[in-house]
Parts: sequence; structure tokens; C-alpha cells
Amino acid sequence: MQTGQKKFGLVIHGGAGTIERSNLTPEREREYRAGLERALAAGYEILKRGGSSLDATEAAVRVLEDDPHFNAGKGAVFTNAGTNELDAAIMDGKTLKAGAVANLRHIQNPIGLARMVMDKSPHVLMTGDGAETFAKENGVPILPDQKYFFTQERWDALQKMKAAEKNGGVGEKKFIISDQDRHGTVGAVALDQNGNLAAATSTGGTTNKKAGRVGDSPIIGGGTYANNQTCAISCTGDGEYFIRAVVAHETSALMEHRGMPLRDAAETALDRAKQLGGSGGLIAIDKNGEMALPFNTNGMYRGYVDSRGKFVVEIYR
Repeated sequence: MQTGQKKFGLVIHGGAGTIERSNLTPEREREYRAGLERALAAGYEILKRGGSSLDATEAAVRVLEDDPHFNAGKGAVFTNAGTNELDAAIMDGKTLKAGAVANLRHIQNPIGLARMVMDKSPHVLMTGDGAETFAKENGVPILPDQKYFFTQERWDALQKMKAAEKNGGVGEKKFIISDQDRHGTVGAVALDQNGNLAAATSTGGTTNKKAGRVGDSPIIGGGTYANNQTCAISCTGDGEYFIRAVVAHETSALMEHRGMPLRDAAETALDRAKQLGGSGGLIAIDKNGEMALPFNTNGMYRGYVDSRGKFVVEIYR
């Protein structure tokens, strides 16, 4: 590293779960890798110019929300009612300010609205119709219907899950054709040149979830957390368990109160969710630019770039 160059870095994920090489054609794998690289590039350009970690994480997540391969924004999974309900959160490690939204149905980029909740309201978490009214008041376009989010693959996954449910849940896990149907979430964490950390997460939730269900992504401390004193974290996995184990905050707390290095803290926090029965993964970056990307599934769409501009994208274990 050149002397005098300030450290910065960006880590992203596109969900963790049952990702088998045999299930991904080479073409499809290329598409996933290209999507992750585009998200990294969007965030990296901002950090390289001296921009903020908040802007970088939001930009990276936006790219993934717009990519139908990932379960956030376009291509989000369906609830048992056949609707798309989107959640997102963003957090500023410098001020501990945060913004989150849940149960959105007509907002193209939930992460942008989460940022707006943080910047333009006294609140942290807004949901459903109230959040969409707030969006409209602030000039965010409201989609007329949910057609924008639709992909045939997600719709087919819902039908398969419903069929499995009819058989008394027999083979329900077998019917999950892609990890994204269970663990699909996208996220980004970043350290900028001013030493500020930020985290952002966005998701469509889980296929066949009950309408109105909210997972860990928009829960500050559950699936999203950032603190300049420690680290920034974005989680993906069985949301109910990540909420109960407060995985994102736990990672920070283990560093702050026990003096654990980032990697140990991240793995320990993830293990707490696993002990309760939840699988998944997380990405984290600390105030020194150290990165951690642990997961306890057999794959996680993930990537990172550091201040040297080295891009790394990985899928399998």
C-alpha cells in the first residue's frame, strides 16, 4: 500500500444458503458474479473518490436491488398471499443513526427509502402504508402495482413451496430450488477514507412467508448494525434466529466488551444463531479495514474490494 494512502474497503453479499455447483449453470454463475461485481464497482467508485461509507453501501445495495437474480427489489420472493413485501435498513457508524423500512409493496429501491427515514424523519423504522405515504411526501415514485418485482422463477418457487406444504410439509426443504428462496438478502458494509463505517441490508424475505412477516434485515442490531468504535455488519439467513441472537449487534459487542478480533467476533455471533437452529452468514468490516465473511451454509454470494482496488467475488465454500 502506498504510504499516506487512507484505508477503505467494501464487502457485499447476495444471500447465503444451499448453493450447489451442480445447480448453477456456468452461464448463471457468470450472471451472479457479474451482478456482485457491478455492486462492488458502484460502491468502490464512491469510496475511491473519498465519498462516504453510507453512500457507498446504499449504492452497492441499489445495484443488487435492481438485479433480478437477487432477492431484494426486482426479483423479490413472494409471500403466501402472492405479494412482494420488501424490507431494508441502513446505519451510520459515526452517529449511530439508522433508518429502516418494512413491508413495502410499491417502492422500487427500499434501501433509498430507509436512508430517507434516517435523514429526513425523527424515526428509525417505518412500515407498510405509512412508509409509502412518507415516500410519496418526499418525492419517491410509487409503483402503480407489483408487476415490476415479478420474475417467473420466484413465482414457480412459491407454487412448489405451496405444493410441498399441502403434502404436510413433506419434502418442503427438497423443493427449495435455490438458496435465494430461503436466505435471499443483499447487503453491504464499508469503511471510508474518513474512518467512518456503514452497513446496509435489503430483502424480499422468504418464499411463502406469511403476509406481514418481517425478518432480521430491517431490525437494527438483528441483521444490520454499524459502530465506528467496532465494525459494520450485514446478515443473511434464517431471520427469526438472527433477531433472537441479535447477531449484528452481538458481533460489535464481542469486539467492544471482550476485545475480540473481528473474525472471531463474527464467527461467535453467527454461532449463537446456529445454536438456536438458524443457518446463514454475515459480512463485516472493522475500523481498521479488516474484513470477515463467515457463513455456515454451503455457499454465500459475496465479494469485497480494498483500497488497493483488488476485487474478489466468491460463491461456494
